[in-house]
Amino acid sequence: MKQHIQTWLKQHAHAFFFSLGQYIKNPINNILTTFVIGISLAFPVGFYVFLNNVQILSSGWDDSIEINLFLDTTIDEEQANVFANRISKRDDVAETILINKDEALAEYKKLSGLSGALDVLDENPFPNVILVKPVFVDIDEYKTTKLINELEVMPEIDDVQYDNTWIKRLIHIIDIVKLVTFILSVLLAIAVLLIVGNTIRLSIYSYRHEIEITKLFGGTDSFIQRPFLYSGMWYGIFGSVIAWFLIAVSIQILSGPIENLSNLYAGDFQLVGLGVINTLYLFGIGVLLGLLGSWASVKRYLYAIEAK
Repeated sequence: MKQHIQTWLKQHAHAFFFSLGQYIKNPINNILTTFVIGISLAFPVGFYVFLNNVQILSSGWDDSIEINLFLDTTIDEEQANVFANRISKRDDVAETILINKDEALAEYKKLSGLSGALDVLDENPFPNVILVKPVFVDIDEYKTTKLINELEVMPEIDDVQYDNTWIKRLIHIIDIVKLVTFILSVLLAIAVLLIVGNTIRLSIYSYRHEIEITKLFGGTDSFIQRPFLYSGMWYGIFGSVIAWFLIAVSIQILSGPIENLSNLYAGDFQLVGLGVINTLYLFGIGVLLGLLGSWASVKRYLYAIEAK
């Protein structure tokens, strides 16, 4: 058993270093192929980084999203304060701010320039207003819509105003970008498989005589395809390195302009890269595609030999 394991390890070590040597032996063609694989991986990963940054940016939108509750004119300030406190205890409400009718009238006088006309009124026509800031997470407006529907049926509320047009537009744009990212990822994954498969096919053609002789002397399919699988692995690893490098450089280039734009809006947003976990996912996907492409190419060739 021990001897069998040692033999298995030696065979893998030989295939490992042999495939790496073949990659280094023909650097120009292999590097060009690897760059194509890296660019193919970088496109969908770049879209993912973009979406991830939008998700992070949206987490700070709670302060800019407000629901205006115009209370019934028969409700006085004390009742309005009690009602505002009751709403603030909801799990889907982040904060409530009460604007009493006197404050609303004073602000309207200041902004409208109609203070003289409003002074002749016998009573304040403005209702008490509650500004509600909902809990808004990851561009998911379902809870906010549910909150509005529940508020509208409350007898204390006369009218509800919520301008969500820009949020809906952004949600639809993000959904489109997600769909484009998925389609692009599938197409480029197929492209990587074809690139690796075609490259391995050319490599197999160069060693076709050795492969046929090995088959005649009883060489197993696993023994024959092992070095080619490692070659596919190297394409996946080096392609992932190039993809990671392209994403890192792109983030570095865009960080300055985006930071300047954020400062204009009194923000401190900074672009976030892949991180450790997503980088591991990138390399895992790259290696998997490399192995699948090489495996399919070798299997097809071995099947062709057996069919003769």
